[in-house]
Amino acid sequence: MSGVSWPRENELNEIKEIVSAMAGRGPEEVRVVVSPYRICPLGAHIDHQGGTVSAMTINKGILLGFIPSDDTEVIRPRCKCVSKWAYVVAESSSHQVLGGLIRAAGRGFLTGYTGFRTVQRRSKVQVCIDEVQQPRPIRKKGEPHATDSPKLQEADNWGNFARGAVYALQSRGISLTQGITGYICGSEGLDSSGLSSSAAAGVAYLLAFETANNLTMTPTENIEYDRLIENEYLGLKNGILDQSAILLSSHGFLTHMNCKTKEHKLVPSPKQSDFHKSYKILLAFSGLRNALTNSPGYNLRVVECHEAARILLKRTIYVSSQFVVEEQKLEVFKPLEMTTWSIVYAMASILTPSLSLFFFFHFELDSSLFSCIVTLITILFLLTVDPEVYETHKGLLEPNLAKRAEHYFSENMRVMKGLEAWASGNLEEFGKLISASGLSSIQNYECGCEPLKQLYEILLKAPGVYGTRFSGAGFRGCCLAFVDANLAEEAVTFVTEEYRKAQPKHASQIFTEKAALICDAGDCARVI
Repeated sequence: MSGVSWPRENELNEIKEIVSAMAGRGPEEVRVVVSPYRICPLGAHIDHQGGTVSAMTINKGILLGFIPSDDTEVIRPRCKCVSKWAYVVAESSSHQVLGGLIRAAGRGFLTGYTGFRTVQRRSKVQVCIDEVQQPRPIRKKGEPHATDSPKLQEADNWGNFARGAVYALQSRGISLTQGITGYICGSEGLDSSGLSSSAAAGVAYLLAFETANNLTMTPTENIEYDRLIENEYLGLKNGILDQSAILLSSHGFLTHMNCKTKEHKLVPSPKQSDFHKSYKILLAFSGLRNALTNSPGYNLRVVECHEAARILLKRTIYVSSQFVVEEQKLEVFKPLEMTTWSIVYAMASILTPSLSLFFFFHFELDSSLFSCIVTLITILFLLTVDPEVYETHKGLLEPNLAKRAEHYFSENMRVMKGLEAWASGNLEEFGKLISASGLSSIQNYECGCEPLKQLYEILLKAPGVYGTRFSGAGFRGCCLAFVDANLAEEAVTFVTEEYRKAQPKHASQIFTEKAALICDAGDCARVI
C-alpha cells in the first residue's frame, strides 16, 4: 500500500480507542475496514448496459472499526422471541457523517438509532438477523422510486446498509452467527457527493461481518453481494462499477472493467517516478444532496437505453462469439400492449432468469409474458448491438433514445482511448477525453441539473485543469477534475469564487470552507 496517504495513523488510533471503550476490550483487538470512495474518469453511465469503464479510488472514504461481539455483551430485549440484539447508531448532520455504533449478533434484532445534529432527531431501525430479510418494497403509486422519501433516506441511512449486507449474505445461503461491536465514520463533507459513499458503506459492512464470522470471500463475490444491496435491497438500477472500483483498485493503476464479463485489468501508469506527483484529483461540490433513488431521472435513462437496444435488435440478426440474437426471439414483443410491456419491463428489471421461472410456475404467468421477461433479462442491452448496426439503424430511434445510444457508443470509444492516454502518461489527452465525457453526459445522456452544469463550465476555465465531468449520476453531488499539481490550489480558489457568484444559495450549503477539495489516488477496500 506504498504511497497511500489515507487513513492516517491518528485516525486509526482514534477509532480503535472508541471501539475499545465501547467493547471493554483492548485496542489491539480492534480491526478497521478501510472502504474508499471512487471516481470514474471515463465510462460514465454505461456500466448498466455492459459497457467498459475506468475507475480509481481516492484517499477519502469510510472507516469501520469493529470487534467480534460475545455473549457477555448481548443485551436481552423484552421481546420473548429474541435472544440477542444488534445496535446500529449513526450520528450525522446534513453535511457530515460523524460516526456510528454497530452491535450485531446472530439470532437477534439489528436495531439502530440514527441522529442528526441539525434537527436533533432520532429514529429506530430494526431487522431480525436470523430471519430471511426482504428487499425494500417496490414503489407505491405516486412515489418516485420505492419508498424513498428524503426522511427515510437520511434517518435510516447507515442502518439500511447494515441490513442490506445481512440480506445479501443470507440470500446466498450464508448464515451469520457472530456479531460485531463497531464504530463507523466517513470523510468529512463527502457523503452524498456522487462518490459512491453508498457502495463504500455496503462494502464496509460486508467486510466487517465476513471477518467477524471467519468468512473468506473474493473481491468478485463481494462485488456481487454489494450489487444485491444496491439493486435488490435498496432498489437502485445501477451497475457494478462502484463496488468494483472500491474492491479492485490499486494505487498507481487505472482500473479497467468489462461490466458484462466482469473481467478487469489494472492499467499501469508510466514508470517515471514523478507521474503521480504531477497531478491531483479535484472535487468541486455543488451543495446539492438529493439521494439518487429519490430522483426518477437515473432509472428512467436506464429504461431508455434498454428500449433503444430493443428497437435496434428488432431489425437485425447479430451473431458474435458472445451473443446470438435471433429475429424470432424478438417477435414475442409484437402482441403486447404498452401497459403490458411496462409490466414486463418492471418485472424484468427486478428478476433473474431463475426467479422468472419461479414466478412462471408459482403465479401461472402467461407463456408470452414469461418469454418477454427472460428475453429482456438476457439480451436487451446496448452491449449486444454491434456499433456498425447502430450506425446503420440509429435513424429508427426517436430523439431521446438516439441520444442515449450515442452516449453509450461514444463513451465506450473514449474509455479505450483514455486507457492508452493513461498508460502513455498523456494527461492532456486523458483530460480532453474526460471533458468530452462530461459534455456527452449533458447533451446525450441529459443528466445534471443547472448548478452542476455551471460547475462543469467553471472547471473547464479553471487554471491547470486537464479535464472534468460530473461524478455520479449528475443529479446532485460534485464534479471531478484532474488538475496540474502545481496549480491545484489556484484552481480551488478560482472554482470557489466563481461558483459562489453563479450559485450563492447552493454554495452556502457546502460544508467545506471552499467549494473544492484536493485529493490523491487511493487503494482498494481492505481490513487492517
